[in-house]
Amino acid sequence: MSDRETIEFDKLVRDNVPELIRQSGDTPETHVADDSEYRQRLREKLIEEATEFRETGATEELADVLAVVGAICRTDDIDREEVERLGREKTHERGGFEERIVLERVRK
Repeated sequence: MSDRETIEFDKLVRDNVPELIRQSGDTPETHVADDSEYRQRLREKLIEEATEFRETGATEELADVLAVVGAICRTDDIDREEVERLGREKTHERGGFEERIVLERVRK
């Protein structure tokens, strides 16, 4: 039995991460996701990166969110310009977030 520590991740990582781990002297265990798993893992990654941005506010984390959105668009054959157009339409119809409105409750 080895006395080496094992750290579990079970998450999608950027393409160069396994090599960076090897360069640090550690041994990554990986597999390549099939299409279905990849789509699911991208959605999980989107939540992970959005949560990290929420917690830190770091611009780098926001860049990670956009990288995942781009990967989702490419994988699901979604036109990113179409996504941006839909966002503009929604802003036109329902407004943006510039007025900082917080909805506390609705009484009926």
